Amino acid sequence: MLDIKVLGPGCANCIKLENLVKEVVSENKLPANIEKITDKEKFMDYGVMITPGLVVNGKVLAMGKIPTKSTLEHWLKDHLNK
Repeated sequence: MLDIKVLGPGCANCIKLENLVKEVVSENKLPANIEKITDKEKFMDYGVMITPGLVVNGKVLAMGKIPTKSTLEHWLKDHLNK
């Protein structure tokens, strides 16, 4: 099971990343728990200074950018197998 956290205050890029994560999880039928975190205090817990941030299974994979769909698919499948 993937534990995915999308960190962002609700800006356009944060929403895009959240939607992209949901799309990739759905299309690939990946078992995942997706959580949107908007509390800026919690961003610091992960060391994310620039949003959007993407945390999978406790590891920060992206900060301040949106990965391509294929990159995101690769990351999620890779973390599912760990």
